[in-house]
Amino acid sequence: MAESASSQTALARRGLMFILSSPSGAGKTTISHMLLDADPDIRLSVSVTTRPPRPGEIDGVHYYFVDEAEFDRLVEEDDFYEWAQVFGHRYGTPKGHIRAALKEGQDFLFDIDWQGTQQLYQKDSQDVVRVFILPPSIAELERRLRSRATDEESVVEARMERARAEISHWDAYDYVVINEDAPGCFAKVREILNAERMKRQRQTGLIPFVRELMS
Repeated sequence: MAESASSQTALARRGLMFILSSPSGAGKTTISHMLLDADPDIRLSVSVTTRPPRPGEIDGVHYYFVDEAEFDRLVEEDDFYEWAQVFGHRYGTPKGHIRAALKEGQDFLFDIDWQGTQQLYQKDSQDVVRVFILPPSIAELERRLRSRATDEESVVEARMERARAEISHWDAYDYVVINEDAPGCFAKVREILNAERMKRQRQTGLIPFVRELMS
């Protein structure tokens, strides 16, 4: 049994792009951090942005910080999987290094909204796994947003309105998980990731392995 398990884990595998989306307050960021801490084989996709760095943010680690002219150049050269404007700044997912790393079996985690998910899926559907996280209720979502105690009433109302719009796109995802509690939600998300890694078409090392078995 030990030899069989070792052979399985040694097989070459193509990486995947694992998308987590949710309305603000539904727990996407918490689940993302839990996944990155628990799983060394997945890393966060680093976006390009025109937003200025915040204190403590490092270029190339948290974001690739560029000016508007450089962002325009990347758009014109089709160097983004997806890009969008959010609260006055533009954010995009660069193609080059991600495609190369996928071939080597590296998985990437994406924390993006529905529009970004659609763009990414249209450009590279075979490598994309889409997971949408729902709150247990609208009342609970509003409670979570208000518990932050950092936003004015108008901001909370705007976030709730946007949340309802985002929830309406739940059926555009491969998997939907209700986040009643973070540990339970995380366990389900990790099960999805592990199952997707085992899909036959992603295990590129299966063909030579099976040929050897049959020879």
